[in-house]
Amino acid sequence: MTNTELAAAIVQTVEAANILGATNCMTRLRLHLARRDQSMLDKLKALDGVLGLNIDGDELQIILGPGRATNVTNEVKALLSKTSPAIGDGKALRAELKEKNATPLKLFFKKIAGIFIPLIPGFIACGLITGCVGLAIKIEPTLVDEPLIKLLMVAGNTVFWGMNLFVGYNAAKVFDGTPILGGILAALITHPALSDVVLSSGALVPGRGGVISVVFVAGLGAYVENKLHAVVPEMFDLFVTPLLTFLTAGSAAIFLLQPLGGVISETIGIAATSAIQSGGAAVGFVLAGLWLPMVMLGVHQAMTPIHVDLIGQYGVTILLPILAMAGAGQVGASIAVYFKTKNKFLKKTIASALPVGMMGVGEPLIYGVTFPLGRPFIGACIGGAFGGAVQAASMVGAATLGISGLPLAAATDNIAIYFFGLLTAYVMGFIATWLLGFDDPIEQ
Repeated sequence: MTNTELAAAIVQTVEAANILGATNCMTRLRLHLARRDQSMLDKLKALDGVLGLNIDGDELQIILGPGRATNVTNEVKALLSKTSPAIGDGKALRAELKEKNATPLKLFFKKIAGIFIPLIPGFIACGLITGCVGLAIKIEPTLVDEPLIKLLMVAGNTVFWGMNLFVGYNAAKVFDGTPILGGILAALITHPALSDVVLSSGALVPGRGGVISVVFVAGLGAYVENKLHAVVPEMFDLFVTPLLTFLTAGSAAIFLLQPLGGVISETIGIAATSAIQSGGAAVGFVLAGLWLPMVMLGVHQAMTPIHVDLIGQYGVTILLPILAMAGAGQVGASIAVYFKTKNKFLKKTIASALPVGMMGVGEPLIYGVTFPLGRPFIGACIGGAFGGAVQAASMVGAATLGISGLPLAAATDNIAIYFFGLLTAYVMGFIATWLLGFDDPIEQ
């Protein structure tokens, strides 16, 4: 089906009058429905182009894959706007879901995601440039003096050079403050000239605490700003509030929040590297083996700032190659299901989802194949665990985040070992799933 045809089929299956709102993420069309039943779900699963379904409370998530999810959602909104213009934009739905799902843990993860997820395209672009340039220099060391290579090295470092400013801007926005105030507060604690300022405790350290200090100060800045809006007379608000916010939060940042963030950041870095250095393959086995259940529970978003902080401190994150092996285990497990199942629709689903799975987008395989079948999900976890052990044993690092699978290889500091770990996860995921077996679904 074309995107237009698939959108029309989805709307027809669930009925336009039944749809209260439509939004999307990177891989899913998210529909808020007034009602749903098993017959509707079965018909949706059978549509050509639907890779799987997931239900989160009142939300029906239709897994379509990267790129297509956005395009199909736009087509769905266009169809819905003809019957009810208020449905198409999904603003009322997002407000309703925000209120309904406002548990402290969900709100925390939502804020973390709101700060760091928008940065991922920048990390992908710059990380891949850095990885490719690094590979070229390893092959031909004399390239390091070439002007084009030097320019590409600058380009690859761009997101990391401006990272604190971007985080400060996003954090202020997430905490309901003025984004530019968060940006200049981040710039304050990152400014190179801080090293020329000597206090009684010693010289200040530009950028100490990395993104953790930035989140602290941007959050405080938003809090102070909102309090000031409530007490400063309107005629002075434009001048007084930004100034007092910057001075108050900036002072707290220099004397308290940046040192605190520095301690936390350094502790995280030391803990992560020490655990993998001392535990080696065993630690990698456990981390990668547990990663898929963590993704299913939604707690994986908490790792994003840790990856960012590690990249800021060391230039690479040694956690991402380990955790990326969980997706590779999914690939191996799904291949085993493909060769073992007699169900033609399941084979078709796997064939459609495997390419994007190998490229690092594992949701179609998780929700469309392994998780619904049960034991293959365990097999995928086992495969990922073995792959993670390989990555941890060699402490492979990645200079980016937001990608995994085959594309991540270009951004790692040991491509050969990364590929070996990937192959290990494929093979062990296949073997574990083949041995565990599964109840083959009856052809509908």
